[in-house]
Amino acid sequence: MVHYKLMLAEPFYDPTKSYHDNYNQGPFGAFADGQVFVDPVVPTQELFGTIVHAPFGIAAGPLLNSRYVIAALDKGFDLPMYKTVRSGTHGTHPYPNVVPVDVSGDLTIEQANIGLVTKPTYTEPLSITNSFGVPSYSPELWQADVEKAVTHARRGQLVGVSFQGTKWEGAGADEYIADWVTTAKLVAETKPGFIEANLSCPNEGTAALLCFDVDRVATIAHQIKNAIGDIPLLLKISYFTDQELLEKLVTEVGGVVDGFATINTISAAVRTPKGEQALPGEGRLRSGVCGAGIKWAGIDMVHRFVALREAQNKSYLVVGVGGVMSASDYLEYRTAGADIVMSATGAMWNPELAQEIKTI
Repeated sequence: MVHYKLMLAEPFYDPTKSYHDNYNQGPFGAFADGQVFVDPVVPTQELFGTIVHAPFGIAAGPLLNSRYVIAALDKGFDLPMYKTVRSGTHGTHPYPNVVPVDVSGDLTIEQANIGLVTKPTYTEPLSITNSFGVPSYSPELWQADVEKAVTHARRGQLVGVSFQGTKWEGAGADEYIADWVTTAKLVAETKPGFIEANLSCPNEGTAALLCFDVDRVATIAHQIKNAIGDIPLLLKISYFTDQELLEKLVTEVGGVVDGFATINTISAAVRTPKGEQALPGEGRLRSGVCGAGIKWAGIDMVHRFVALREAQNKSYLVVGVGGVMSASDYLEYRTAGADIVMSATGAMWNPELAQEIKTI
């Protein structure tokens, strides 16, 4: 049985249940109470051609379907992101998918390379590992569901949709790139406020993240943008240790896409206190770590993207993600230059986070 400190509310995604049970039964906690937050102020900030209440939302991952997105909108999260979808059905990793990890202070790249140990309870400062394998239902199912979420957005709100291409068995490089474009078109048909290409997920058992293959990213980004027209396109990326590679990424696609969302997670080997692999199954020793321990990396990437935007005279937006657990974390990201801020772990355990941010 998982326990929660009083300062942590019941999460809207229940880590004690399987992904499919969460998909079919959730959301939980306050996200299921049906209460709607009425924003006290008129929206004034323009994003993607629309005026929004606040440049704050929930990052791709925990909003599994339209019920979750609708609940997020009702709780004042004005920029919720529908969980990553694909061009076909794709299974999920076995339970458990979310586990608390013991992180003291910042989860540095060096510490991540050494590895982490799980802990028995979800306590603050909260860091978790999540490992889903980027599951997806068929487009016939998720397109209709996305449309429900998109149309629920009220004045001052926009729904985004995360997506990614899939390396289907037997497909070559050209087919892989074509699948990115196909999926982007399928998402565009739902008429979301913006879309996000997930180039950064380490949860499929590989450390070779697409976002570090800048040449391929450039090809994909150009082809997607040509296919979707005026729909705003974000690229979700991971933490770059190589500054020259990051500069190349901005040079190649900074004038093509509408923004960069950074970061996703920091990949680390996760073991139990007995030294055993924490998450069962092949390729799951390493998984993405998120929560309080990775805020430093998200803030650092925001600073670097803002500096490169100025140096290269670009106009893309910077979406700050990672370790946003409180209103003060939101302010720290905004001070660093983030145009938009998103939370995942923090929002999961604090359904009132958007409302708290709107009172500061």
